Amino acid sequence: MRAIDRLLADLIDYAGLYPPASLDMHTAVRNYLEYARGTHARALGRFVVDLDRFPYLWDAAGDYVRGMRLSVLARPHADWNDLRRLLDNGYLIEAVETKAASAAEIEQLATRIPAALATYFEVPAAAGAEVFDAVAAAGGRIKVRMGGATAEAFPSTESVAYMLEGIARRRLLFKATAGLHHPVRGRHTLTGNGDGPTAVMHGFVNLACAAALLYFGGEVEEARMVLEEEWPRDWKISPRSIVWQEYGWSGDELGEVRRKFFAGFGSCSFDEPMRDLEALGWL
Repeated sequence: MRAIDRLLADLIDYAGLYPPASLDMHTAVRNYLEYARGTHARALGRFVVDLDRFPYLWDAAGDYVRGMRLSVLARPHADWNDLRRLLDNGYLIEAVETKAASAAEIEQLATRIPAALATYFEVPAAAGAEVFDAVAAAGGRIKVRMGGATAEAFPSTESVAYMLEGIARRRLLFKATAGLHHPVRGRHTLTGNGDGPTAVMHGFVNLACAAALLYFGGEVEEARMVLEEEWPRDWKISPRSIVWQEYGWSGDELGEVRRKFFAGFGSCSFDEPMRDLEALGWL
């Protein structure tokens, strides 16, 4: 398997229901099922859906819902018994994503969420060590927000690098969400359709390489430099490795990073990342 394939395997959880796409349930489900049969199906992860919107998912997908890999978003005060009932009914819920503002909230939530699920806690960007330690003690994972509906919602490369370093030090898994529509950092429209305000958006290849660098013992400042790279030509993509400047990672190393550190990211677009990779000649 090529190095880029090791990086892309199950990389993108499809979140078409959420901004800026904000698709209706039927359209989002149809897209997901088409992607699962498409050329780049290997890169497709789970379908992301709110716990309280699950009945609409069943209406839209019918019998296909039984074969859909799911990641469920739930508010901290959700009725977690609803999630247990869905699991008991055999739905392929592989992960749950929720928000937690403090170590105490993480500890409380950990007692309510079914233990069999991979649980991602979205914590504040400036979370302290006690928050990361609480996630580790709960056997949880971290969710890192990388963007949003405004330019101000995109965190600085420095804050992302420090957050990743804290996660790497504890050998936690993390997933990212929001704003990662493009492989390489650059300025793009917030809506994704070529109109409206723009923002400098993080690249998911930047993020993956920064994660690999920190996982294998690199420094925060080096990770920040990777996150800030905006020139695709500074990456060398070969069958055996991905190289940025003097740093490089083999396919085996990228596979290890994906299994043990960078679980992937959620995106309301699956076509856009794949088209960009094709345009760069990386697929």
